[in-house]
Amino acid sequence: MARTPSSPLGSSTPAPSEITPETVFQDRRHFLSMTGALAIDSALPLDALAQDSAASLRALPGKVSPLSTDEKKTPWEDAIRINNFYEFGTYKSDPARNAHTLRTAPWQVVVEGEIHKPKTFDIDELLKLAPLEERVYRMRCVECWSMVLPWVGYSLSELLRRVEPTGNAKYVEFTTLADPQQMPELKNKILDWPYVEALRLDEAQHPLTLLCFGLYGKTLLPQSGAPVRIVVPWKYGFKSGKSIVKIRLTETMPTTSWTRANPREYGFYGNVNPQVSHPRWSQATEQRLGKGERLDTLLFNGYADQVASLYAGMDLKKFF
Repeated sequence: MARTPSSPLGSSTPAPSEITPETVFQDRRHFLSMTGALAIDSALPLDALAQDSAASLRALPGKVSPLSTDEKKTPWEDAIRINNFYEFGTYKSDPARNAHTLRTAPWQVVVEGEIHKPKTFDIDELLKLAPLEERVYRMRCVECWSMVLPWVGYSLSELLRRVEPTGNAKYVEFTTLADPQQMPELKNKILDWPYVEALRLDEAQHPLTLLCFGLYGKTLLPQSGAPVRIVVPWKYGFKSGKSIVKIRLTETMPTTSWTRANPREYGFYGNVNPQVSHPRWSQATEQRLGKGERLDTLLFNGYADQVASLYAGMDLKKFF
């Protein structure tokens, strides 16, 4: 029988309902034990289907945004090998192997809720809604690993402006596709599917929040959240929903998937904060993929100058 991991904050063991699923915990522990982050996958060739997909990706050129960081980008091979997308498996290499079953065309995104102009958008319609940009963002995962990735898309505010939020709109909820025929891990009740994430409306309208269609100048691969996802670079990766099929504006705070599953470990905000430890590990440092070095974690992932005003007066340890 697998042992329930104890909390590093004390000798007591949390209740089963309060801990991350054992398979996910073991995967994280394995990842964090590596002296080099790429050791888990560097010896594994890319799945043939993933290679075929990469070769056939459509180019998505975009002008490089001034919002981009000038840090060295994570190599393409590392970014498409190592992903969190539990609908395709809980191990970091599972999505690259399994996500080829995702059918990304045709694809529609329903936008509804507290808006004056509800609409269902085809993916091609969304692509043409605003000029595409390349945004090179630092990305930080709650498991203490990080990347620098060149996303392609435009600010989510462009879409929100066109659907005209009502005066009651205070939050924006994102729902990921949940199709057991395409996503084999839905049969494992790791989470209450579909995957749901959300932002406050002012967070969603911030220029850094990206409605994303591409990576490295090409359309997204399935394991990266194709064909459309959200990217919020000052938050941990679980806040950036993938393979979005519905966007809903609400007056009340939505219950997000990880907060529902484990509120002790996952707060609504998910802001990167080195001073707020995960219950079972520190968030003070991170492993940068592609460089093999450990870095100090930056408040708001280094975007404090742009986003700290969103949280003025808030207790960031309470609202984590």
